[in-house]
Amino acid sequence: MNDDQCISIVGCGNMGLALAHRLFLSGFTVVLGSRSPDKQIDTKFEIVSTVECIRRSPIIFVAIHPENYIDSLVSCLEHESSLFNGKILIDLSNQSSETMHQNEYSNAEQLQKAIPNAFVVKAFNTISSFVMQSITAGEPHNIFVASDHSIAKDRVIALAREMNFESFNAGSIRAARRLESDTKSLFPEWRIPVIFASIILFIWLTYILCMYFIKYEGTSWNQIFLNMINKALGPSVITMLAVVYMPSNLACILQLAYGTRERRFPIWLDRWMLSRKQLGLLTFALALCHGIFTITLVSPTYYSSWFHPAEFIMSVHNNQTRIVSLGSFMTGTGELAALLGILTLLCMSVLALTSIPAIGNLLNWREWRFVQSKLGTVTLLLAIGHVVAVGVPFWIPGTLVSALYGLSLLCLYFPVLTILLKLVFWLPCFSRPLYRIRRGDVTKNLVQSNQISKL
Repeated sequence: MNDDQCISIVGCGNMGLALAHRLFLSGFTVVLGSRSPDKQIDTKFEIVSTVECIRRSPIIFVAIHPENYIDSLVSCLEHESSLFNGKILIDLSNQSSETMHQNEYSNAEQLQKAIPNAFVVKAFNTISSFVMQSITAGEPHNIFVASDHSIAKDRVIALAREMNFESFNAGSIRAARRLESDTKSLFPEWRIPVIFASIILFIWLTYILCMYFIKYEGTSWNQIFLNMINKALGPSVITMLAVVYMPSNLACILQLAYGTRERRFPIWLDRWMLSRKQLGLLTFALALCHGIFTITLVSPTYYSSWFHPAEFIMSVHNNQTRIVSLGSFMTGTGELAALLGILTLLCMSVLALTSIPAIGNLLNWREWRFVQSKLGTVTLLLAIGHVVAVGVPFWIPGTLVSALYGLSLLCLYFPVLTILLKLVFWLPCFSRPLYRIRRGDVTKNLVQSNQISKL
């Protein structure tokens, strides 16, 4: 019996039973294979020997641990050498260790070498048994398929879609090395951005604590949990926002210096540019926290420069003194600071949303560039305006020296430099050469230098 609607699964563990359940709901006949079929628990699916299971279907899911491949699969060749002829073996395994060297063979490659007359396909290794049985689970439903056999790969892609999964062609069987190791990694692209954001927040918080508790004294430690942390969040947000857009300025400088787009950027700049998405999302998270903290604390007590002084009316009536406190309205500076903060957070929300693949894929290249570049620059300008509106009431009565190392002005140096560089590179004298370089044109200086080097 060899029916296209019959799918075999070697292995009766959690993953094997979950696969059988999903395939059964998708309309397939399922046969489970085991080395000891008589000892298996009762189930509604037919359980046969491993050899019989392989005979029954052209597609076999290998739902066993890689260390059992020889005992459960390869050993079958001793009794029937043609057992795997034309069979599609879908390898579900992952690497047992957390690290895998680049030259090490994957489990799928080893299986293909052990059974050369079969079509080994790497797939379904990123799906858990829980997701396999549930259609409402929140885990990823993407299936990446890798194999050296195009026909077998296409059949597995179609099978995954019949099982209501999104399936994608991941390339040759060599891609299984990455697919197997990726499941063991924990946010590898987020580690450096998270560490960097934590360092920035720690630096600003340390500076604020030193200023308020050592230099100015008299500040209560009761304010450290919300007020002091919120004071550190504001400078951290605008610093992080400038960090997101500064590498594009450095890239422009290097491209003008190189005179060509073919020369690679330094490794540190390349990694910096590749981390901008993560840095931007972390900036949005910090800005959201800053907004929530500010809404919680906003009052004349914490933000005295945002409100008019309260008026007290004392009157004597029947030999009793009454004190009436009138509600104070926000000043124009306070309302401007609040408005610019709201607009900044709104623009950052748009930037964060468009960085999500499901939303970003709806935009064409020009729209995406406009949002991430032009709107990003506007967001940084709004953030600078918000800090200026917050700091102006403290700059005017103080001295120039105190303003220069004050918190509201100190956090502006790097963002203002970022904006000035962006404005400079928008000038025709710089934007036109950059446009020609990015089109692939080579500047005259580079041609002359190449001619001199040849001589």
